[in-house]
This record gives sequence, C-alpha cells and structure tokens, in this order.
Amino acid sequence: MGVSARALKRYGKPIAFLLLSLPAAWLVANWILAFAGEPHGLGFNPHETSNRFSGDWALRILLGGLALTPLASALGTQKPILFRRMMGLFAFFYVLLHIVSYVWLDLLLDWAALWRDIVKRTYITVGMAAAVALVPLAWTSTSGWVKRLGARRWKRLHRLVYLIVPLALLHFYMMRKGIQAEPLIYAAIFAGLMLLRLPVVRRLFHRTQNRKRPAGLSRP
Repeated sequence: MGVSARALKRYGKPIAFLLLSLPAAWLVANWILAFAGEPHGLGFNPHETSNRFSGDWALRILLGGLALTPLASALGTQKPILFRRMMGLFAFFYVLLHIVSYVWLDLLLDWAALWRDIVKRTYITVGMAAAVALVPLAWTSTSGWVKRLGARRWKRLHRLVYLIVPLALLHFYMMRKGIQAEPLIYAAIFAGLMLLRLPVVRRLFHRTQNRKRPAGLSRP
C-alpha cells in the first residue's frame, strides 16, 4: 500500500523542506567558520565557491522540479506533484542566494558595477534574464494566484520554466572556460526530461506499462 497524499503533506513535505535547506545551511555554516578564522570547506576562493555552489543548487532543484511530472506519469499517481511548488520556490531562493553572493561578495554592493556587468558580460546578461523570468513564477506560485489567473493562464505563465532552464544552462556553460562535462550533463538531463514530455513518448510509455500490467488488473 502506497503512502497517502495526506501523509506526504504531513510528513513528506517537512522532510523535503529540511533536505532542500541543507545546502544553504552548509554554506552559512562554512562562512561562519571562515569569518571565525576556523578551517572551512569554501576552499581558497570562498567568493567563487559561494557563487558556484548556490548557482549549482538552483539549477539542480529546477531540474528536479521538472522531473516530478514524468515521475508522476511513471508511477501512475499525482503525488510527486505535491512537491513541485516547494521545489520551485527553493530554486528561486537559491537563485536569489546566487545573486546576493555575487553582488555582495564580488561587487561589494556596487550596483553600478552590476549594471555594467549585465550590459557587457553576456553570461551575466543571460543569467539575469533567467532570474528575472523566474520572479513571476515564484510570485504566482500560491493557490490564490491560480484562482485569480485561471488554471489555463496560470499554466501558460508557468511554462516560462521551459525558457528559464535553457537560459540557466547557457549561463552555466558560458561561465566555465572551454567545454566541460558538468554543464553538458545537466543539458542532457534537461533534454531527457523534455523528451519524456512529448506526446508520442508518453503514449509509448503508457502502452508499455499496460502490457506489463497483469490481465486481471487491466483498465476497462
């Protein structure tokens, strides 16, 4: 017997919240150690570590959120979708942490320097475009906004994630000098998640699942 949706909301969500908070907690703890002059895990360039760490986790959580719909389809239940809003908001949180880390630690809150970087550095332009596009998704993530916009318009707006993730991937790729494996791996994961959304792939998957199901459990 599977876990009920009620149990997932009561116990699963707090556990997911704790797990998604761990990277930020690790970052804060290591900065406290660094300021105290104690050994820490931020390496020889703590500023760069903070920037990359927060950006990496934002991208990972975005991809994890995109994986929930194919997972729900594979399991034949909508229970994984219960975690989609939380993952989207945590992705936005880590994007904000990424931007704060860059503006505070690298630019020392020099907003004019930030604007110059946005204009002159293409990878920052692309990254900021992804961050700005994520704002309306985070803002309208509540049930109240679904009612205000209507389900159809709300879904259309939240399809912006299919633009945001490629922009984030491009930002990540451009940050790294030369061709490196990590951005390509993330891009391959995104491509796979998009393929799983194609109607022909979904029909093929469901047909395969129905063939595997015992005759006595087949759908009417």
